[in-house]
Amino acid sequence: MPHLSPVPLEEVKEPDIRERFEHYRKTRGFTPNSIMTMVRRPDIVRAFMALNQAVLYEGTVPTETKMLVSLASSYAAGCLYCQSHMANLSSLYEASDEKIAALWNFEKSALFSPAERAAIALALKAGAQPNEAGAADFELLKKYYDDSQIVEIVAAIALFGYLNRWNDTMATALEPYPTQVAERALGTVGWEAGKHGGR
Repeated sequence: MPHLSPVPLEEVKEPDIRERFEHYRKTRGFTPNSIMTMVRRPDIVRAFMALNQAVLYEGTVPTETKMLVSLASSYAAGCLYCQSHMANLSSLYEASDEKIAALWNFEKSALFSPAERAAIALALKAGAQPNEAGAADFELLKKYYDDSQIVEIVAAIALFGYLNRWNDTMATALEPYPTQVAERALGTVGWEAGKHGGR
C-alpha cells in the first residue's frame, strides 16, 4: 500500500498542472501516481515535470536510448515502479518487448548497438549503490557521444536516481497500464510489482 494516496485530478487546483497531467493521460493512457502524489507541493511537481521534459524529450540522444538508459538505471536501483514505467516508455518509443527483456543481457544481445551498450553499461554502474561508474565508462561513451550527449545520458540516470528514491520510499502504487506492459515485456526475466502492487 502506498504511504500517501495520489491526489484525485479533480482536486488539483492549478490549471497549468491539470493541463500537464491531462497531457500525460492522453499520451501515456494514464497520469502517473508519482506526480499525483507529488502535486501536494505544486512547485515541486512543476520543477520535476520541467526537468523530466528537458532530460528525456529534448536533445540529440535518441529518445529510445534514453528510455532504455532510464530502465537500466532503475533496474540497478531496484525500483520496480520505475522499471514498469520505463518498460512502458521504451515500448512507446519503439523498443520491442524482446529488446526490453534483453536489457538484462545487453552485452551479448545483437539487439543493441555499441553506442547503446556503452550508455546502458554506464546506467547500470551509476544506478548501483555504491556508484561504480569510472573513467573507462566515459572513455567508451566518448567513442559514440559528444560531451552534450553525455550530459543528456547522465541527466537521465540522475533523474531516475530521484524517481527511484521517490517511488520506492513512497511505495507508489502502480497503475494498470504500465503494470501490463511490464508483465508482458519483463515477466520473462522475473519482474513483478512487489510493494508497488497495492492499489
